[in-house]
Amino acid sequence: MNKMACIQLVAGSWTIGATNALIHTTFTFTLPFCGSHKLNSFFCDVPVLLKLACKDTWLNELIVFIFGGGMTVGSLIFTIISYVKIISTILNIHSTSGRKKAFSTCTSHLIVVTIFYGSVFFMYLRPKSSYGKDEDKLVGIMYTIVTPLLNPFIYSLRNKEFKIAVKKILKRIVVTLNH
Repeated sequence: MNKMACIQLVAGSWTIGATNALIHTTFTFTLPFCGSHKLNSFFCDVPVLLKLACKDTWLNELIVFIFGGGMTVGSLIFTIISYVKIISTILNIHSTSGRKKAFSTCTSHLIVVTIFYGSVFFMYLRPKSSYGKDEDKLVGIMYTIVTPLLNPFIYSLRNKEFKIAVKKILKRIVVTLNH
């Protein structure tokens, strides 16, 4: 990938993200909120806020569905295209061990991608009546905390130096605990 393509991808991501946030913020500020202002979540998110509104939120729900769905499906399509290219490249590797190693890396990453997209689809592409339940907290944790934490581990565990460093740390802990 050349530098210009990289700049365009970053600028496009920032622009789309900022526009999405601005649209949701603008439409959320038009809602009146009454009653309890306690969120049944560990972070403030649009679906959780819609549950607190005193007014019909069909327009906000439609915006969440259209923009959330559009962004999620759009990024999922790019991810699928990337994986199709990656898999076709892997299939062109002549050595069996090389293909196995490449598929091993892709499989673990694909699991993380599946957890992320599954969680996001569950959170943003459903009716308001199902917002704010306790399972939302678990799903929110999955895509805001677990998924970002898994990626570095997946790639780090493939690194020999990292494995050696982890083994040294674990040995020190065991030695310390034994004393």
